[in-house]
Amino acid sequence: MILSWPAPAKLNLFLYITGRRPDGYHNLQTLFQFLDYGDRLTITPDSSGEIRLLTPVVGVPDEQNLIVRAARLLMHEAAQENRLPLHAGAAIAIDKVLPMGGGLGGGSSNAATVLVALNHLWRLDLSSDRLAQMGLQLGADVPVFVKGHAAFAEGIGEALQPASPAEKWYLVAHPGVSIATPAVFNDEALTRDTPVREMSALMQLPFHNDCEAVVRKRFREVDELVSWLLEYAPSRLTGTGACVFAEFDTESAAREVLAMAPKEVKGFVARGVNVSPLHQILNGSFA
Repeated sequence: MILSWPAPAKLNLFLYITGRRPDGYHNLQTLFQFLDYGDRLTITPDSSGEIRLLTPVVGVPDEQNLIVRAARLLMHEAAQENRLPLHAGAAIAIDKVLPMGGGLGGGSSNAATVLVALNHLWRLDLSSDRLAQMGLQLGADVPVFVKGHAAFAEGIGEALQPASPAEKWYLVAHPGVSIATPAVFNDEALTRDTPVREMSALMQLPFHNDCEAVVRKRFREVDELVSWLLEYAPSRLTGTGACVFAEFDTESAAREVLAMAPKEVKGFVARGVNVSPLHQILNGSFA
């Protein structure tokens, strides 16, 4: 039985904002790729009939924690379909390494890992499409983590098309600030009219993030970090930040630059992967 489950980080290799919707959300085109680095969840199924989070986050009640919300949502949906085993429950602990507000999708990845893992551990036999539908109730980025393959995404990020970008090595750096996504999307200076283009066309163009200019203007730390990384390799913001990444052809090249990082910068080196580490450990048992 698998008890330790990866919740990998993601990068937005590019991110274009193509319009604002009547509901206030934004339409976008983005390219998701996973990293072989992230949080880990230890999930132990039991017969308590409850979801217990053994490592609560200070200041975040269980009702707002995506780990607990995902588990309870799955429990509710499975019970409605008479799939949930009698008294099914679970104890969950997290080894958290991804920064909050970093643009790496940590919370969404945690939620997706819970959905995928408990579907497997409770033997619910729900399809990945069904789990992705549940995940969308928790956040726009959850479905790509549930599906587990690098993807070109449209809409608010939920309309996914499998993609196979080059699996580069990345230096991912955090400038020490936390950025709230709504603050970026509500900024009047944000580019919102990038033309809608086909994935094939976007893959041939230099990659760009429409949020980067706003974030660099609002956060000096991000601006300085991007400027520094650009001296060594193609570099840009992921998501709405605060993390930025530089791409390299080799692990050693990435580590050489990380070793020169300013002392206030926290960073890591990881490989971009098109199949999520979460799905790799299931060895094809997840449909």
